[in-house]
Amino acid sequence: MLKYDDLEHSLRMKLNLIKVTNGCRLGKIKNLGRTGDHTMDIPGCLLYTRTGAAPHLTHHTLRNIHGLPAMAQLTLSSLAEHHEALAEYKEGVGKFIGMPESLLYCSLHDPVSPCPAGYITNKSVSVWSVGGRVEMTPSKFMAIQQALQPDWFQCLSDGEASCAGAAPIKRARKSVDRSLLFLDSCLRLQEKSEVLQKSVIIGVIEGGDVMEERLRSARETAKRPVGGFLLDGFQGNLMTLETGLHLLSSVTAELPEDKPRLICGVSRPDKVLKCIERGVDLFESFFPYQVTERGCALTFSFDFQPNPEETLLQQNGTEEEIKYLDQTKKIKTTDCTQEMTSFEINLKEKKYQEDFDPLVRGCSCYCCKNHTRAYIHHLLVTNELLAGVLLMMHNFEHYFGFFHSIREALRSDRLAQLKELILRQAS
Repeated sequence: MLKYDDLEHSLRMKLNLIKVTNGCRLGKIKNLGRTGDHTMDIPGCLLYTRTGAAPHLTHHTLRNIHGLPAMAQLTLSSLAEHHEALAEYKEGVGKFIGMPESLLYCSLHDPVSPCPAGYITNKSVSVWSVGGRVEMTPSKFMAIQQALQPDWFQCLSDGEASCAGAAPIKRARKSVDRSLLFLDSCLRLQEKSEVLQKSVIIGVIEGGDVMEERLRSARETAKRPVGGFLLDGFQGNLMTLETGLHLLSSVTAELPEDKPRLICGVSRPDKVLKCIERGVDLFESFFPYQVTERGCALTFSFDFQPNPEETLLQQNGTEEEIKYLDQTKKIKTTDCTQEMTSFEINLKEKKYQEDFDPLVRGCSCYCCKNHTRAYIHHLLVTNELLAGVLLMMHNFEHYFGFFHSIREALRSDRLAQLKELILRQAS
């Protein structure tokens, strides 16, 4: 392995842990961004975007959402085919998309749109854009990052070990070897790029469900001057929940405490809490988008220390929703190829035609303060575009509020109560 000098950005960015309780990390990442004046709370999430824009929302409507994450997620798959225009523009993707002040993280893939397997070699990784497959060698990948100028970016990696067939151990070993080679190549190219000196490379932990390879990936990646770690391969049904959680605990134990840990493909509230207990800091926020595409609204409670009077007022409604969801949670939808979950209600259902309550009682989002379930139902059944706008505003704000509640629970040593509340709603 080549030895690297620590880059300037690695020294500037700093993770301050306020408290670590049973594996859960509460803290702040400071000195972020090109000017070093941004801060990000952990545990937290990234703002999910598609081609640099929050789904259904303009920048103006986005500003009406409380608790917006400090960092937005861009996906290389949606931007790769535009890199020549961005390279000519020379001022980075942030200014190009109208988010010059935002922190930006560039991931390889869109978590909502899985990529076809089988297009990774020792020399390249493929991403899939609207125009088809785009093959990424390290040099091409870094040239695109230089055009984008993100604050953080996920390094190239081989994330297909969990899809291995007859020889999972051999495939896992190959995924780690390839990923480390890609990382070394990208770090060398970064050292030569003046533009990318202020960008942070996020090293990717691979290895499928093979413990030995996961640990090797973690140890070797931690030796490189990366700014943080991305835990890949834990999404979907690629491995059993028990296997995944055991691997997570073992891998995070090998990682340095002073660098953030991200995970891709995990966004459901119950799974988020289980990952936080195993040392994960940052998550994607694509779950609210999936819920919106189903014509649904997030309604789960994350108030772990509720006002007794408000609890009594909400209890009847909660029981009614749980009974309804028991009948509907297995309905499959074409949008995002995901099943409805017990954390949401389906506003397309006729039962909401004359329901004049807000989506969630007490919610302070723009939608709940100004509109009713009946109105959203009307917008959905008449295929009005406003339905997606209002649902996205509510679902994002509800989800970001959930992460705020997680941090508050950690501060007051009441995460167990919050977890019990969330898991009760997940069953």
